[in-house]
Amino acid sequence: MAPGYNNMDNGAPYSSSQWLEKQESGSRKSKWIVIGALVGLVALIAAGVAIGITVSKHHTTSSTSTKSGSGSANADNGASGAVNQTNPNDPSSFVADPNLKHSFYGLAYTPAGSQLPDCGNSLDAVIEDIQLISQLTSRIRLYGADCNQSALVLEAIQQTKVNMTVYLGNYNVPNDGGVAYTRQRDTIEDAIKTYGVDHVAGVTVGNEYMLNYLDANNGGDQPNGPIGDAGAALLIPNITDTRNMLASLNLPKTVPVGTADAGSFFNNLMSNVHPWFANVSIDQAADWTAEFFQGNNVVVAQGLPNQPQMFIAETGWPSESSDVSNESNGPSTASVPNLQTFLDTFVCQANQNGTGYFYFEFFDEEWKDQQFGGVEGWWGLFNANKTLKALTLPDCHID
Repeated sequence: MAPGYNNMDNGAPYSSSQWLEKQESGSRKSKWIVIGALVGLVALIAAGVAIGITVSKHHTTSSTSTKSGSGSANADNGASGAVNQTNPNDPSSFVADPNLKHSFYGLAYTPAGSQLPDCGNSLDAVIEDIQLISQLTSRIRLYGADCNQSALVLEAIQQTKVNMTVYLGNYNVPNDGGVAYTRQRDTIEDAIKTYGVDHVAGVTVGNEYMLNYLDANNGGDQPNGPIGDAGAALLIPNITDTRNMLASLNLPKTVPVGTADAGSFFNNLMSNVHPWFANVSIDQAADWTAEFFQGNNVVVAQGLPNQPQMFIAETGWPSESSDVSNESNGPSTASVPNLQTFLDTFVCQANQNGTGYFYFEFFDEEWKDQQFGGVEGWWGLFNANKTLKALTLPDCHID
C-alpha cells in the first residue's frame, strides 16, 4: 500500500514511526492510537507486558467557541421507528432498507443508555439497533457489560434471528478493588448461561486499561517500566479469572479471552488505527490506515511465535466537532463529506485485501459529546436518533 503523508509537513512522507514519536499533552483523557489485544492468558503472560512500541497521544483542547450539532437529535430509550416490521410482534420480520449495504466486516457498538449510574437502555431499542446493524455486518464488538447490555444484545440477536456474532466486553478499572470487573464478569456469566455461546466470538477484559493506569500513575508512554508492570499485575488476574469462569461452564467451544489497549503490549493483537488522531489528511487516510496496520501490526505478528491473525479493532472518521477548535486535525476537517471519502476509500479496499476490521462506529454517542466535547461524540454512520447520515454506503458485500 502507499505510505501515509502528513500535509502539515509540506507533503513529505509521514511514516508510522514518525507519527508514533509525536506527543501532545492535554487536560482531558489522552487519546492514543490504540493497539488492542485479543489474547489467551498463556500468550499474555509469555509476552510480558509490552513489546516496547512508543505510542502517540491526542487530546481535545477546551474552547469557549462552540457550534451546534448538525445531525443528532436526542433519541429516546425506546425504538425510534427507524425499522419497519411486517409483523409488529415478530422482530425477525423487519424489512430491509435498500440504503443499507452489508459491506462492513464488523462494527463497534454500545447500546445507548448503557453507562452507569443512569442505565437507560431497553430491549426494544437494542432490537432495533441489531435489525439495522445486521444489514451492515455480521460482527459487532462491545466495550463493557454494565446495564445488562450483554444479555440485551444476545436476546436481540435471538429475536431478530440474524447472522451475528459479538465480542462481549468487561470495562474494568484499576482503582476500585475489582468492583467493576466482578460486577461485569457476573453479568457476562449470567448472559452466557442463558444464551450460550453460538453468537459469542470472544470476551475482552479491559479497554485502554493500561493507558489509563499509566496516565493515572505518571507512567507516561513507557509500558515496559515498573508502572506498566504494576498495571499488568492487576489486569492479568482479571483475564485469568474470566478464562476460569468460562472453563467452569463447560462450553461447547473455546471462547477467546483477552484485552483491548494502547500500545503493542501483547502478542495477539487487535489494532485501533485512527488516521484522524494521527493528523493524516482525508485524502491519504485509507492508505495510511492500511500501511500502518500492515507495517506495525501484521508484519510484527508474523514474526511472533504464535503468528496471530490481526484485526483492526477501530477505524473511522468523525463527521463533526462540537467546538470550533477541534473541527480540524490539521490537514482535514471533521465533516460528513470527509466521512464519505473515508468510507469510499477504505471499506471495499479492506474487504478486497482480506482485512478484518470493526468500523467505529454504529451511531453517534451523545454521552461522549457531553463528557468530552470535540469530535468524541460524532463517529457514527448513523445519527443518535438512528437516521443514516447523508451518506451513500459502500456496496461490496461481505459475509
